[in-house]
Amino acid sequence: MAVPAPADGAGDRLPILLESDRWEMLEQQHHAQVDELTADHRARSAVHRTHPVEDFLFTYYSFRPSQLRRWHPGSGIGLLDAPHRATWRFHRTLDRAAGGRTAVVADPVEFLTVRGQSVLFIRELLQRTAVAVPQFGCFGLHEWAMVFQEDERRHLSWPLRLGRAGTDAVVRDQQIRCSHYDAFRFFTPAARPRNLLAPDLASRDRMEQPGCLHASMDLYKWAYRLTPIVSSVLLLDCFRFARAIREVDMRASPYDLGELGLPAITIENAAGRAEYVVAQKEFARRGQQLRARLLQDLDAAFGHVGPQP
Repeated sequence: MAVPAPADGAGDRLPILLESDRWEMLEQQHHAQVDELTADHRARSAVHRTHPVEDFLFTYYSFRPSQLRRWHPGSGIGLLDAPHRATWRFHRTLDRAAGGRTAVVADPVEFLTVRGQSVLFIRELLQRTAVAVPQFGCFGLHEWAMVFQEDERRHLSWPLRLGRAGTDAVVRDQQIRCSHYDAFRFFTPAARPRNLLAPDLASRDRMEQPGCLHASMDLYKWAYRLTPIVSSVLLLDCFRFARAIREVDMRASPYDLGELGLPAITIENAAGRAEYVVAQKEFARRGQQLRARLLQDLDAAFGHVGPQP
């Protein structure tokens, strides 16, 4: 597939220009927010300790705290008196920006040239997911399916709150309906045939739906993969959203995380399943808002390239 060119003059529109006192203040505010959000993770890393909720955002997702800390205003905003940024990847210098001064802006043309296939994939996935019918009957059983009939598990430091036999019984008693490939691929061999669906990479853009917690968490991944085109404001909104989802994801898991102050969502009974669905529906609503913002940023930077909904 050929890499598309920006449409309708995208990438050539005159940017909004920010004076250094303005953008440096925004940059400092961003640094302070990220430092606070990542402080516990960085402290644990220094002493080789782990956390099953917070560390997920830096292990499963390949974006380091230092990368998250780097502030980007997003496409269409130029920074005056920022010559050091001219050497950053996917940036360019604007001459004659303001009274002969120069400004540095994100370069959507270079980004699309290098990462055009990724842009097309992300855009189509976001569009298809946005219009898919949300499903709310999975009850977070993917984490249970990842330990079904096996003693090896990702979080060995945390016990199974129902024990081995009780955990396996929940998987046997429930119908698993996982639509997310990156969750399904971690199912144990015994659990895979129990899933109502068989998501894979080829069907990913057709399988994902807005009720899926993992599809909503992945909005953070799509945001950082679109950096610096996407603003750090939107990136941090997606990061915080993924953090909130991961907490519910693990509270509904088979692990006992009471020591971390995380009460279980007991999806093995009707009350717990109802609690899970309430959270799931709220995440679906918020996820659709973030998905729309990501698509708006793609349109603003690249024009209407790629498949349309």
